[in-house]
Formats: sequence, C-alpha cells, structure tokens
Amino acid sequence: MDARRILTTLRTGREPSRGELRWFAKALASGEVDDAQAGAFAMGVCRSPLSDEARVSLTMAMRDSGNSLKWDLPGPVVDKHSTGGVGDCISLTLGPAIASLGAYVPMLSGRGLGHTGGTLDKLEAIPGLSTEMDEQTFQRVVADAGCALVAAGSGIAPADRRLYAIRDVTSTVESIDLITASILSKKLAGGVGPLVLDVKVGSGAFMTSMPEAEALAKSLVNTANGAAGPAAALITDMNQPCVPSVGNALEIMEVMKALVDPKEDSIVSVLTAELGGELLRLAGMAESSSEGAVQVMDALRSGAAAERFGRMVAAKGGPSDFVERWRDRLPAAPVTRGVPASQSGTVAAIDSYALGMAVVHLRGGRRRLGETIDPSVGLSGVVSIGTSVEVGDPLAIVHGATRTEAETVAAELSASFTVNSGDVSRPPLVHGTVA
Repeated sequence: MDARRILTTLRTGREPSRGELRWFAKALASGEVDDAQAGAFAMGVCRSPLSDEARVSLTMAMRDSGNSLKWDLPGPVVDKHSTGGVGDCISLTLGPAIASLGAYVPMLSGRGLGHTGGTLDKLEAIPGLSTEMDEQTFQRVVADAGCALVAAGSGIAPADRRLYAIRDVTSTVESIDLITASILSKKLAGGVGPLVLDVKVGSGAFMTSMPEAEALAKSLVNTANGAAGPAAALITDMNQPCVPSVGNALEIMEVMKALVDPKEDSIVSVLTAELGGELLRLAGMAESSSEGAVQVMDALRSGAAAERFGRMVAAKGGPSDFVERWRDRLPAAPVTRGVPASQSGTVAAIDSYALGMAVVHLRGGRRRLGETIDPSVGLSGVVSIGTSVEVGDPLAIVHGATRTEAETVAAELSASFTVNSGDVSRPPLVHGTVA
C-alpha cells in the first residue's frame, strides 16, 4: 500500500477503503507521507466528501495513530466539546458541575484559534496552574477532583496533529469531514464514553449559518455514534459572547461568579445546565435532559461545582484557596477604556468576531504559533443584545497593557455594536438538538 494509490482513488472520485484510511493515518503520524501528499489528501476529501462509513473509518484511524487513554473509575467517564466561540468558558463551569454529581470528566482541551479563545489559555491565567501533565498525573487528578482540563500529549492522535497543520496552509480547514475526524479522533483517544457537543452558530462562530451548523452537528453525532457513542449535539447561539467578558483572566472571573453566585437566567448558567443535562441523560444519570439540567443547576447553587473547581485548580499547581480569594489571585491590566454608544436605543446586533479579534490585537490571543499572550487584557461589561443604552453609555470596557492599545481598540469597537430604536428580540440560546 502506498500514498499515491490512495490519492489516485480520491482523485478519481472513489472512496478509500477502511484499510487504506488506516494506513494513511499511520503514515501521517510516522512521516512516511510527505507534506505534499498530506495536502493532496486533504484537498481530495474536500472535493469528494466521505460517506458516513468512511468518515467513521477515518476518525478511528486517526484515533488509533497514537495512544488511547484507559480509565478505571467508579463512575461514567464523559466529555463535552465546543466548536469554538467568543467568551465561551462553559467547559470550565460544566466539568466541575458534572464531576460533583458523580461522573468523571477528563477533558483534552485546546488553545486559542483565530478569534476564539482557548480553554487552556484561560486556565493558565490562574497563577501557578499548569495544563501540561503526563498521563499518570492526569489520571490521578481526574480520580481526585473528578475533572481536569489539560493539553493533549504528543502521543494523542498524532495523525491529526500533522494533518491539522497541513489543512491550515492548504485552505482545507472548512471540510466537515476533516473537522469531524479532527475533533473526534482526539476526544475518542481520551478514552471517554458519552459525549455532548456544543456546536456554535452566529457572528462569533466558525459556522455562521444554521445550515452549516446543522451539517456539522449531524456529522459529529453520526460519526461519534458510529465510532463509540453515545453522543448528542446542541446548536447554541454565538451572536453574542457567552459571558460579558472576553479575555483569559476576565473570563475566569466570570466563571467564578457563575460558580459561587450563579444567576439562573444568565447565558452561562443556562448553557451549562442545558449541555450538562443532555450529558447526564447520555450517561444514564438522568431520565431526561430536563431532569439532568435541574441536577446541574443544583450543583451550581449548592457550591458543589465550585468546590470541585477549586480542587482541580489546586491539583494542577494553582492556589489552594482560589475559590475563596480568586479576586486577589488573577492578573489585571493597567489601563481601561470604555466603548461609548454613539446613539441611544437598543442593542440589536453584536459583531462577536470583532470582539474576539480585539482581544487578539490586545495580545490576549495569538497571531502566530507559539506567541506569548497577556492573560490580563480583554473586554469586560459587554452589553447583551436587547439592552437599552443612552448616548455615551459604555458598550464594553477595554482592558489593555498600554493607553495607546486600549484607546485604539476602544475606537475600533464602537462599530461592532448595532444600536436601533424600538424593541429588539433576543436570540434563542439553543437553536436545536441533534441526537
């Protein structure tokens, strides 16, 4: 078997066999396939989308290109994945809440990508905390705290690590087949069972339209069920941030507010409960997703989720008193500037993509691989759609490292908020479920 034969199969519109996909994934990981052949493979899949069966085969082949974690724990091992958004810190509230209810959540998470923030970058805003750990330490932290969010090691789905970099420079990132295989190969290599997927749609998501989001959600769920299962996806709104802050330390502050003083009608609480409820249903810990959502809200209100979060932070090298003293522990930017409303009315739309890129421009996100980020910068007090404002009212507060940076971003962001006269309908938080 060789790469040229498989590429010929794709070029002529035929589908590679399970064995061919398995060989290609291992050759990606070993380096037997060169960059040109990897790029040709990605382009071939873009031009000739895979069947459900072949997508499952590719996902499992990429999963099996490296190590797979094994868990021996006295409860279900579950996971959640988001396709990425702005101000999306739901994993950091959901994981501890689910752990406090008796499940285990070993979450292999990522760093910021483009305009979206990364869960690992947010956690690393906590002084002393490390998201890099070996498998033995990972196993110990999950067993003790019930949850841990860490970086995937180099041995996890190495075929995906290689193909992902190739996709980025060959304009093949948008392929639903390749997105699906990339996400699920890593998740399944993490050894989890039930999986809930948060597929974002809107101005701050990679999928900006409902047809795109629905297609990705169906692909993810069908492939996960075919490869391991059970899985379900919620298509959730990303036309505004999930929390009123965007930026690493600022989002951790919002996480702590949600954990120690939850507001049942806030976006973060509602999405944590909805996604968590579905995950509990999949794990057999609730008869229905609505029953599970009640359990998750109870975990937030009781402080049980906050206790699990604190236990996880301490186990990963962070302060042992973080839950009690989080306001004193997080870095703060030296300069703040408001983004004033230019007219009175009601906030009708927010360009969430622009908000995410503003954080990148403040150096709170990466413009190139390996770049150091500033965890203190970002935006706070971001108004929500449907909020009434007067001229001069702040639409957001910019937190910057220098006065020039803060003022420049504040001036640019004023155009990211649409303010109209009259009533405005708030978008639904959950647009649909795929199971």
